[in-house]
Amino acid sequence: MKDVLSLHHMPAEEIAAVLDLALDVKRNPERYENALRGRTLLMLFQKTSTRTRLSFELGIQQLGGRAVVMDWDKSNFAISHIRYEARYVSRHVDLIMARLLHHRDLVQLAEAADVPVINGCCDRYHPTQALADLLTIREQVGDGPATVAYIGIHNNVANCLTAGVTKMGYNMILITPEVNKAARDEELLRAAMATGRLEITTDPKAVRRADFVYTDTWVDMEFFNNPAYADEKARRMARMLPYQVNADLLGDSRPYIMHDMPIHPGMEIAEELIESERSIIYDQAENRLHAEKALMLRLLGAA
Repeated sequence: MKDVLSLHHMPAEEIAAVLDLALDVKRNPERYENALRGRTLLMLFQKTSTRTRLSFELGIQQLGGRAVVMDWDKSNFAISHIRYEARYVSRHVDLIMARLLHHRDLVQLAEAADVPVINGCCDRYHPTQALADLLTIREQVGDGPATVAYIGIHNNVANCLTAGVTKMGYNMILITPEVNKAARDEELLRAAMATGRLEITTDPKAVRRADFVYTDTWVDMEFFNNPAYADEKARRMARMLPYQVNADLLGDSRPYIMHDMPIHPGMEIAEELIESERSIIYDQAENRLHAEKALMLRLLGAA
């Protein structure tokens, strides 16, 4: 496995190996302090970031390596063919993490680069978030069974979560009345459905059958404050309000509450649930660090 662009194309045994390693990295960080000494990670950003930037930069440093941060729009990636820039940077770095707007650009980057490429988020997939989510679920249930419900807009997070949850043997309920056009992946859904562990519905009360209830923003970050997107934002808010995660929707159920952040209280989730006793949102966010450290170790053969 050279690159990680989605969990759909990541073998189940490899996902399991990353999660096993992530647990050990989290519990015994001193074992890995110099595992990537002398290695360099290029962090390439076209999208804004808090968790991806912090976790990858800290992660490579805690493993003894270093990070170089590059803004796509302030580099020549923005004005030249991707393959030329990718071949050049591959001569100086050992690993690339790219957080880009379009999946097609990540594919070009990975095809041209001579070093592993990690998708740090694009319009179609978010594999590092899903790895952190799976690590968080495992910490709660161990080797036991679990049902995860994702409710909201079907997006990049929903894709990788669905692939990862079903590959790891958990049950998945997708409650997504709308799908982001760029995130549509029928092949991924067919593969997940073939496991017998995926249910697709538009009934918001299906969350009451889940051990974990997961939601995400109804408007992608690059459009959230864009005046040109105001009408679509208003339409989505009106359409999606019945799918807000709140106490009334949950009823008597007591699932763990998940969200990949950034959070918009009063939209996809009620504010009182964000830091409630059943919320594991910050655990998810922290686990980005441990999951990504494990992923870098695996890709660079230093596990």
